[in-house]
Amino acid sequence: MKKLPEVTLAFWIMKIAATTLGETAGDLFSQTLKLGYFLTTIALFLVFVVTLVIQLRASRYNPFFYWTVILSTSMAGTTMSDFMNRDASAKYLSDGATRLGWGPQGLGLGYPEGAAILISILLLIFLGWKLSGMTFQITEIVTFRGEALFWSAILVSNTLGTSMGDFLSDSSGLGYLGGAALVTGLLLVLVALMRVPAVPNVLLFWIAFVLTRPLGATAGDLLTKPVAKGGLNLGTAGSSAVLLAVLFGLMAYAHLKERRATAPAFADGETEAVRREEAGRR
Repeated sequence: MKKLPEVTLAFWIMKIAATTLGETAGDLFSQTLKLGYFLTTIALFLVFVVTLVIQLRASRYNPFFYWTVILSTSMAGTTMSDFMNRDASAKYLSDGATRLGWGPQGLGLGYPEGAAILISILLLIFLGWKLSGMTFQITEIVTFRGEALFWSAILVSNTLGTSMGDFLSDSSGLGYLGGAALVTGLLLVLVALMRVPAVPNVLLFWIAFVLTRPLGATAGDLLTKPVAKGGLNLGTAGSSAVLLAVLFGLMAYAHLKERRATAPAFADGETEAVRREEAGRR
């Protein structure tokens, strides 16, 4: 049974919407509500585990299950990246805050070191995936082991993408809009490379999957951060609510489309079964 979606333009639109929401929602819990990176990371990782169990137990592809896991990996990846890379210095705290939540404020590794660790973990996952002999084509993943490897790579890639997006926004000098423009340009290059036979589409998919996360991170920061810092100051709560409505609308559309696509196949199968039964009676 197919458990994962077809990779279409709608897929990438939903991916960017989910990752942008992951950025704003993660910041909402850790910064706006002042739960801190440590507690929020634990809570959102548990949410990821619950949504993943539901997805793994499903018998076929369900857009609501699939995209809920993508969203949970984006939210957890946001706070996991922040906890790894940031510290308790004032530049990482919201205005007037001296502390965020209970527990350690962050490991303070910095974006380059954090990204290097995450890239190493992601490469190890892909190495194990390669040695297992299972396919990298997501539409052909039908086993529990294959799906487990897929979601492990998704969680790490979304965390890595957050680190890349925060680096572009905070440390590169490009700002939120400049960082988003740079990532968009790189994604357009990947689209052009799809026409080059020598470049595997599977490789392009995973590069694009990582890059859409910093696009979501920079877009989320652009929506929520203060005007003085280059953002639109729309707030994490309002931005998250709007993005959640957009994502659920897209999920409902994908669910309806999936039902329409599978309904004829079930009808044909039922007709064929009736014909066989009638032939047996004769």
